[in-house]
Amino acid sequence: MRQRMQWWKVLGLAGLAGVAATGVVVARAERRRRAYTPEEIRDRLRERHAQAATSGDDPA
Repeated sequence: MRQRMQWWKVLGLAGLAGVAATGVVVARAERRRRAYTPEEIRDRLRERHAQAATSGDDPA
């Protein structure tokens, strides 16, 4: 019974570490996203739109 409780503790700590790591990744991505100026975002969206429009013309 005692061995079983230790596994639950290990599993709980692993889950907690996973949640913390996910939070770090999300925060880092958000920081990177906010680093763009509005003009840069507009330019990137226009580039993506142009690429999608040209690739959509090919009936592949």
